[in-house]
Amino acid sequence: MTATTETTVTDERVSPPPARLSLTPADAPPGLLDGAWWPRSRDLLRELPALTARLDVCWGRITRVTVNPTHWPVIPRKVPVAGHTVGVGWFREEQDPYKLILLSYTAERGRWDLLVIPPETTAASAARLMSAAAVPGSLLTATRLMDDEVKIRDAAEERGRTSEWDAEGGAAPPRRLAIGLPASARETLGR
Repeated sequence: MTATTETTVTDERVSPPPARLSLTPADAPPGLLDGAWWPRSRDLLRELPALTARLDVCWGRITRVTVNPTHWPVIPRKVPVAGHTVGVGWFREEQDPYKLILLSYTAERGRWDLLVIPPETTAASAARLMSAAAVPGSLLTATRLMDDEVKIRDAAEERGRTSEWDAEGGAAPPRRLAIGLPASARETLGR
């Protein structure tokens, strides 16, 4: 007896989810970053179409993107985006590992720098980072924002551990000093 399976192939593509993005206002004073992007994965081929499609609307057609390869396992040379292709390049030493640079040859401004929030970041951390990266005129680099967030997270975890320790009884009470007491009294305190 032979088993057969029937498969149906359709030409429909599932649209990627919208880009998670925060941007500085268009009329804001320039800063080191123009906002933040929180991709869902480290797959540029999958993530860039939603990002560039969204930015094409407000900034003009994005034609080129550069990344630092530190956090991207595969960097495609070109990414197809609705109606055009975006070239992708990389710079290891020259570009901040947490920054994405977008270029448009049709827009007046032509270049935007975004903080890239790692996909595994918690929603609370991502919200803080997206807000901080969109502050108009900020002079904080992408790496500095990420380092500051690590400090905030570490401090919160330490406060949580301390609270848990205190709730469970914490440390033993400090020993009483028995200076100037007779030996019998010191023995009683030592128990």
